[in-house]
Amino acid sequence: MAEQVLRTLMRTTDIVVAGFFSPAAVAAVGLADIYGRLPLWLGLGVGDGAIALSSQDTGSGDTANRNEAVTQAILLGLLAGIPFVLFGLVGSFWAIEILGAESETVRLGGLYLAIILVTAPAFHVTMIAARAIQGTGDTRTPMYINAAANVVNIVLTVGLAFGVGPLPELTIVGIAVATAIGDTIAAGTFLLVIYSPWSELSFVRPTRLVIAKQLVVVSAPRVAEGVTELIAEFPFNAILLAFGTEVNAAYHIGRRVYQQVSSPLARGYGVAANILSGQALGRGQAAEAYYNGLAAGGLAVLTVGGLGAILFAFAEEFVRLFTRDPTTIHYATNFARAYAISTVLIALYVVLAGSLRGGSETRPPFVAKVTGAVCFLLGVTYVFGVQLEYGVLAAYVAIVADFVWRNVVVGVVYLRRNWLTRGTAMMHDRGSFTTDPDE
Repeated sequence: MAEQVLRTLMRTTDIVVAGFFSPAAVAAVGLADIYGRLPLWLGLGVGDGAIALSSQDTGSGDTANRNEAVTQAILLGLLAGIPFVLFGLVGSFWAIEILGAESETVRLGGLYLAIILVTAPAFHVTMIAARAIQGTGDTRTPMYINAAANVVNIVLTVGLAFGVGPLPELTIVGIAVATAIGDTIAAGTFLLVIYSPWSELSFVRPTRLVIAKQLVVVSAPRVAEGVTELIAEFPFNAILLAFGTEVNAAYHIGRRVYQQVSSPLARGYGVAANILSGQALGRGQAAEAYYNGLAAGGLAVLTVGGLGAILFAFAEEFVRLFTRDPTTIHYATNFARAYAISTVLIALYVVLAGSLRGGSETRPPFVAKVTGAVCFLLGVTYVFGVQLEYGVLAAYVAIVADFVWRNVVVGVVYLRRNWLTRGTAMMHDRGSFTTDPDE
């Protein structure tokens, strides 16, 4: 959770600093972040494969399979980052322009996007290595590394954006450069730690195709979630831009407020549920794996729900930290309150999905996100907001409805327990587990 707070604080700082310049600058960072989330989801996807296999093989005691899975996952992340580098160099301005943004937003967003995509391979290494180490039960080392890198990032963001001291004043470009430097530092440190005796993990020469296949099978639905989110963000942001640049900026601010205040806790519980369920399955304790997810879900609902109540009550005060534009403040407050209402739903969804991933089951969260995005986030916003002319109000309702549906889909799959059998079967296939789970 501490790691997630610091990582989110870094992104929040980007929006806060951009808010000192103009709503166009906020929209530029927000729109660029849509594309920036694609390498994020790819890193999360492969990272989910790494943490699932790492936690299961830690539980079963098969360190050889664990080391090979981690090595293959990091290599896959490095290779998968190359297309993003190329896209950032040749297509960043076009990517912002096709969303219908104004010329100044296109200029700023294009520069920002190009820089952060160039370091996508390093970002992938950071995401995957951190989750591989977490799978062994060590959640402190990733926290220390990411904390140091994020502090550097935050300091450089402020320094390079405003030209503090000897640093040049680069405005939005400075924010992106700081992110690139922070990601590169983190990636290099993670590689050194795994290579050194400090970590239980080791790099090995990849030889087993079955492990590569399982990494892809577990990771692909998670990556597809990101692609779905990216596709859904195009029309959703286009609708919001049609309501006005201030509305679009307000959406990104409102979402960022939620992500800073309560999202880190939900993600932390999700990672913990993933690790505990995966390790329990590795030990052959399916009943314990099932219980761990429910227990983590209950704890997440209580604690994250409390933060959601605070966020709802003080939404406007939080929003004012990001912008001074009155119109943007009005809409951003309402977006923040929509996410505040959704916090309990988001927390439960993230935890149950995390437990499923600990059992190598990543398909239900993908289905939940696809159907939720199409039918609710986009469907409700377009039909009620545009066609029936309810305007931005429809977007607030759509955000809540999306997460209600996700919990229905994931909750049904979780309670049926088939994910426990899937995780055990995959361990059998790669030779990490030779006994049957308890019932």
